[in-house]
Amino acid sequence: MELARGGSGDDAGWLWALGALALYVLISYGLRYRARVRRGSVRPAREALHDLEDREDPPPRQRFVSRVIMLCGGAATGLAAFATSGAVRVVAVGLTLVVGVAVWAYHDHRAEARAAADPADR
Repeated sequence: MELARGGSGDDAGWLWALGALALYVLISYGLRYRARVRRGSVRPAREALHDLEDREDPPPRQRFVSRVIMLCGGAATGLAAFATSGAVRVVAVGLTLVVGVAVWAYHDHRAEARAAADPADR
């Protein structure tokens, strides 16, 4: 009867999904911040925040693919949090989060190496 009234029965699932997405964005920001610090940026925090936003119009292909990977990883993490419960939820969210961030960081590492090798591609 509760489902007929629009209740989902597991309201904590939405909180887990939002928490997982927030954690994903925080980790993404941390990776961008670390990359900016390693490059010797004067204002790494501000530049890392701007890196998370798409400010270029249109974005280069590697930046677009990076954003798609980041969004798909966040969506997969949120879906894992929403679809599971209990201890399985914690494990599923953790594994999905680690895999998503690893794929995203690997792609960005490869894209930076290619961009450094071919300055005409920028």
